[in-house]
Amino acid sequence: MDANLSPAGLDKEQIFGIAEKEMEYRVELFNKITHSCFNKCVDNRYKESELNMGENSCTDRCVSKYWQVTNLIGQLLGSGKHPM
Repeated sequence: MDANLSPAGLDKEQIFGIAEKEMEYRVELFNKITHSCFNKCVDNRYKESELNMGENSCTDRCVSKYWQVTNLIGQLLGSGKHPM
């Protein structure tokens, strides 16, 4: 086996490229969650410097649901099964 190849047959450049794409995906996902849940849950007339209890609960539920759906989609895509 070539010393520059991983057990999966990828060289260091390919591995770093994959890791970079994964990081870009995670940053994009974080930004989407932040934007979506903020717009859904936080009143755009800022009255307080902290989230109130309703905004905090909404944000928690929103992020949780977003992660659940993202994980479900990832599992379905990874398994090759279609939900319909």
